[in-house]
Amino acid sequence: MPSISVTNYNGKIIINWKNNYTLPIANLSIQRSYDSLKNYSTIGSVLNPQNIENGYADNNAPYNKMYYRVFIAFEGGSYIISKVARPVKTTDSNADSANAIRYPWLVDPRTDPTLQTPPVVKNNTYTPSVKIYTARDNNVVIHLPDAAVKNYTAVFFNDLNKKLFELSNLKEEYLIIEKVNFGNAGWFSFELYESGRLVEKNKFLIPKDGKITNGGNR
Repeated sequence: MPSISVTNYNGKIIINWKNNYTLPIANLSIQRSYDSLKNYSTIGSVLNPQNIENGYADNNAPYNKMYYRVFIAFEGGSYIISKVARPVKTTDSNADSANAIRYPWLVDPRTDPTLQTPPVVKNNTYTPSVKIYTARDNNVVIHLPDAAVKNYTAVFFNDLNKKLFELSNLKEEYLIIEKVNFGNAGWFSFELYESGRLVEKNKFLIPKDGKITNGGNR
């Protein structure tokens, strides 16, 4: 049975796990309950369940000692349920710092020193987005803290401004798009809409695998 870790991070409950399965995963859902044995309800799912390291942020937990588990459904119909875990409160005295939680799917491109520093573009310093950016594993993170109460749509384009795909009705705070969905390394752009209104237009870089950035090893 897979195990999960659950952390109470200043009132935000973070569920984290690693995927060691080689079978294709069709769906992965996060569930919680007041009871450790029954009455579980699904509170969310992840966009790319096949990621080796993944997680979910429960920002609206009704109780900070809920029980959590992960429901994993494989292609073909079989499924497993993770071990149950309750939140463990962080004892980090610097819990408000950017270094308190270091998951690949939970990083801030403005402060994470392990993220690549994009080159200067047309003599202007490129400023990465805090909503859609490249994580340490070169997968693309979508971070929308208010997604549950707003209607977001993200549209992605290649370096020739050709539309690649669109993700609509985004309701999870954190989603991960695996780099293979973009076909190759390089620059990509996106447009982020809220209820049909353009709120951000930016770009991100997916480096080639094995690239060393910021003088550190990947």
